[in-house]
Amino acid sequence: MPTDPTLPRTPFTILLGIAQDGGVPQAGSFGDPRWDDRAQRKSVVSLGIVDPASGRRWIIDATPDFPRQLLALHRASVQTSLTERPPRPAVDGVFLTHAHIGHYPGLMYLGKESIGASRVPTYAMPRMREFLEKNGPWSQLVALENIALAPLVANEAVEIADGLRVTPILVPHRAEFSETVAFRIATPSRAVLWLPDIDSWRAWDDAGTRLEDVLATVDVAYLDGCFFTDGELPGRDMSKVPHPLMTDTIARLAALPATERAKVRFIHLNHTNPALDATSDAARVIRDAGMHVAEEGEIVPLANA
Repeated sequence: MPTDPTLPRTPFTILLGIAQDGGVPQAGSFGDPRWDDRAQRKSVVSLGIVDPASGRRWIIDATPDFPRQLLALHRASVQTSLTERPPRPAVDGVFLTHAHIGHYPGLMYLGKESIGASRVPTYAMPRMREFLEKNGPWSQLVALENIALAPLVANEAVEIADGLRVTPILVPHRAEFSETVAFRIATPSRAVLWLPDIDSWRAWDDAGTRLEDVLATVDVAYLDGCFFTDGELPGRDMSKVPHPLMTDTIARLAALPATERAKVRFIHLNHTNPALDATSDAARVIRDAGMHVAEEGEIVPLANA
């Protein structure tokens, strides 16, 4: 059985993408030099979960980059699996945060035109499930049983493996088609927060949840970092694209202990975000604040060594 001794033998997450829904570079940005430099391209935000004991693997959000993200997740699970398995499904389950274009279109690859999957558990909140059931082509995936919709209830954990739980947490975000959730992925000893989209931390405060309180319950927090600061979208009113600015998040958390600030990994970076360049002033500000821009491929163990 192929194994990689450098990878965990207990449950872990693997980061499969850090970009905003349109990816980096973005469609229509014809002059962007990153088209010609594969190392600078970034996939849309997605997180994989692997359980080596059972050989199973799950993915949070089915992005437009689903095929290569599924490959990365597969390779990580094969290299760490502690058990022989018969031919496995493409993925053991999908968790969906919401119905914006970067987070669910990859489900199409589970359909008959591609994988032709059978009843892949697809975890979604009530409005998200209804959206998939009533709108094509997603409704065809349901009708042909390529996916099997599984209910999520806010703040109620789903146990996907022994001691490995995923809990949805409602967050305020544009709700044209569905509600939006973050996910807390946890074992009894470690936890990761996945929060790619939120309108603002103040709106979360108003809804009764404080970022600082949630941060205290996890070891790593992947947070919405769509824009570094105001003015990144020339000619556009950025209040119409609500996301917490990285600079605002840094200011809000500045008084926390260094150990708390070090938990923050920014994801969901827009193609205009200067922090995508590790040598930029923006990236330096983030490092000086004791926080991080997340890196695709990074692994977080979900159990203590």
